[in-house]
Amino acid sequence: MVIFIVLKYPMRCISAIILSFCLLAVPSAKAGILAQFRTVFGDMDVELFEKDKPITVSNFIAYVQSGRYHNTFIHRCNPTFVIQGGGFDVDPNGIEYVPTFAPIKNEYGSGNIYSNRYGTIAMAKLGGNTNSATSQWFFNLSDNFFLDSHDSNNYFTVFGRVVRGTNVLNAFRNFTYWQGTTDGSESNLIRNWSDRFGPAFGEWPFLTSRFTYNDLVYMDISLLNVQVQNLNTAREISWNSVAGKTNRVEFTTSMPPVWNLLVATNGNGSTIKIRDASTTVDRRFYRVTVDY
Repeated sequence: MVIFIVLKYPMRCISAIILSFCLLAVPSAKAGILAQFRTVFGDMDVELFEKDKPITVSNFIAYVQSGRYHNTFIHRCNPTFVIQGGGFDVDPNGIEYVPTFAPIKNEYGSGNIYSNRYGTIAMAKLGGNTNSATSQWFFNLSDNFFLDSHDSNNYFTVFGRVVRGTNVLNAFRNFTYWQGTTDGSESNLIRNWSDRFGPAFGEWPFLTSRFTYNDLVYMDISLLNVQVQNLNTAREISWNSVAGKTNRVEFTTSMPPVWNLLVATNGNGSTIKIRDASTTVDRRFYRVTVDY
């Protein structure tokens, strides 16, 4: 079960605690972040380890919220190793680097340590430079435990895991290497184009052998943002729902919590809003839960 927490006091915000995984509340009362990766092969829901890797998760969220991951694509696919993205996008001038923030501190040893096993997401970095991660991330397509090695070439920080959509990862495991056609007859293939575009494109995945911008494997990334607003005497809870799953909004008036169901609804992948019309003046803590 994935748990997202929002805490709210009538007519004003209060600070959030961390249960399972969430963001600390800010003045807009945002909390509870689940990353959703949308691809032509389907969607992946990714739990972020914010409690254990706060710098890494905050960095990733900053790229999503800034729009810097817009029109980005997978530029590396090794079917027995990883898929990698977050480094390049397509703009009116063609393929460009994603503008990066400053490199972040490596958090491999922070909090719980997560190995680079199948289905996890980790930050890419420069070889020999432990604290060099910026925008690029990768999903492990296999158990790559050697990436946990205690040296500056490794220590790759895992900051999340796929909780739904491993079938999407498995689609990349079925990509094959280009055999030389350019008529579109080959599909889901990998081309070595490092001689033209640089070493980052030595294992570049395409949907067909036409090799157009439309054949790139784009990744649209959004966040499951849970928000609470006061509307007159009611409270409105909104969140980006998880499609095809039962999304439950629950509340408690005490800590330790005793959770009460407010509403259960089938998620559709878009933003859902519900109201708590209770006129009581007690403190109310909210959460949205999704079963996997």
